[in-house]
Amino acid sequence: MIEKMKKVFVVSSASRKEQMLSSLMDLGVLHIAEKKNADRELLDRFAELSRTDLMLKEYAEKDQKPAAVLSDKEFEEKYAQIRAAADKKDALLADRSAAAAEAERLVPWGDFSPELVAQLKDEGLDLHFYRLGKAEMESLAADENIKFIRLADVDKMSVAAVLGKLPPTYGAAELAMPEKGLSQLREYIAECDAKAAECDEELKKASVYENSFKQQMLKAQEKAEFSSAEATAESGDDLVWISGYMPEADLPKLEDFAKANGAAWAADDPEEDDEKVPTKVRYSKITNIIKPLFDVLGILPGYHEQDVSLWFLIFFTIFTAMIIGDAAYGFLFLIVAVVMTVKMKKVNNAVFLVYVLSVATIIWGAITGTWFGSEAAMNVPFLKSLVIPQFANYPQYFGVTASAQQNTIMKFSFTLGVIQIALGCLLSVRKKISEKNLSFIADIGWLFAACAMYLLSLNLVIGEKIAMKPVFIVIIAAFMIVVLFGGMEPGKSFGQGVKAGLGNAFTVFLDTISCFGNVMSYIRLFAVGMASLAIAQSFNGIAENFKGPWFVLAIVVLVIGHGLNLIMGLLSVVVHGVRLNVLEFSGQAGLEWTGIAYEPFKKNDKKDKTETDNKEI
Repeated sequence: MIEKMKKVFVVSSASRKEQMLSSLMDLGVLHIAEKKNADRELLDRFAELSRTDLMLKEYAEKDQKPAAVLSDKEFEEKYAQIRAAADKKDALLADRSAAAAEAERLVPWGDFSPELVAQLKDEGLDLHFYRLGKAEMESLAADENIKFIRLADVDKMSVAAVLGKLPPTYGAAELAMPEKGLSQLREYIAECDAKAAECDEELKKASVYENSFKQQMLKAQEKAEFSSAEATAESGDDLVWISGYMPEADLPKLEDFAKANGAAWAADDPEEDDEKVPTKVRYSKITNIIKPLFDVLGILPGYHEQDVSLWFLIFFTIFTAMIIGDAAYGFLFLIVAVVMTVKMKKVNNAVFLVYVLSVATIIWGAITGTWFGSEAAMNVPFLKSLVIPQFANYPQYFGVTASAQQNTIMKFSFTLGVIQIALGCLLSVRKKISEKNLSFIADIGWLFAACAMYLLSLNLVIGEKIAMKPVFIVIIAAFMIVVLFGGMEPGKSFGQGVKAGLGNAFTVFLDTISCFGNVMSYIRLFAVGMASLAIAQSFNGIAENFKGPWFVLAIVVLVIGHGLNLIMGLLSVVVHGVRLNVLEFSGQAGLEWTGIAYEPFKKNDKKDKTETDNKEI
């Protein structure tokens, strides 16, 4: 369920601002809606710690044991050493890169001593080195006023050491005299590499302080949060105050806080049009299983919306089982869940969700007789006994025609669809009745429309004999109900509601057509499941062609084929299984998933956990 929130104001004297905020952080229940930016220095500190931590991860050895968490003073000393080593390495790499580029430039000229050239210049021989084309070289040789020595060609061009500078008319390229010769540059590069290796060794040793960096990043984050709250708090007339939201159940805590800190407070229900109210969902032991999926998808119901966690979990589980569709794949998921449990030594919500989805997939695969898509499974009496004949993917073993089996699965998919859509309508009706919103009658109209569209789908797709006249009468009646009552809402008179509904008549007409599409869209459960089976059967068929000494290739084909099929199945679960819940069902239930996560201003729990883990070490 979604916990009821209160909008809260906390007031204290300006002189006790820091104490008030510190105590509020200790209390850890106030969600500050509009935070101002934290101190730039604190944000930079967090960013720098994060960058350094990521850098050290590159030096960490696999399965290395982390060192005990350092005290603040010890960390600052170690951090300074790490930064110095990292900065020194960066400087060395920059110098090495420049030296390597210079060496590459000098390679064609060969190894020479720039110091000797400079010494000759001091003795009156101002030598300059030029590269010239054939015509320029001939012109130079014919000029009696220029003294030069011809050297070995460089890059197929003539080279001359000229006493003094050449006139610009020659257009020759002069060698910029380097500070170091080629051999000196190579020695310097080797020296840079050696010193950089020393820095690498120092950083490698420092990589064991992973937990210390986590601790300091959490502290920096906490300080930034405090700084943001400090900037957000308003003041005037020697008073300071801050506002936000908190669960109604936590108001006694706020009252105790106010008494202990000499603060005043006030709380009221948020306005109906307040879009900043955060959502705090109180999950049950069952619905908590679906929370990891919500976190991955980044979806959360709005404060004024409904919590559909239980229904989402139930239908998502069924959809996943039908889309994956293979009991053997379900067993693979089950093995993964067991391995994760053993490795983590506990079953968290994510692992529990894998257990639930794997068991559901095994059950669906068993009743359809699907085990790695192999028809041979039906030769095993036990596996055959688990199959429901009308659902069998190999119906010939049960005296059922292929078309009858497909029609049964499609009808089951449509039935699931209309049940979920109808449930969405009923949830919306319940919510609107509690709000005394007369538009709940329009949702009843949509319920009738969905049921009629279901019958229409069975007639058009499966060919079931259904009297169409009553179906169309229900659709028309549902359309009229939605038009007449869809515009109703609290604060509007009946006449105003009808007028608003009539104004949206064309939109309702389009939505009625869309309702048929929504019911039809559940056929994807049948289609994707059949596609997965066909892919599995195809790879099985390819593998059967490799016999005798080629059985190794058959194994490779099966592993790759079923592996790809599994991956595509998981993607289909995200694309189709999630979509049916988030769009078709949620749209009918009036959910837009516009929730703002409840994030109270509090001390970082992870920091406390790190400190506890350190004590255990």
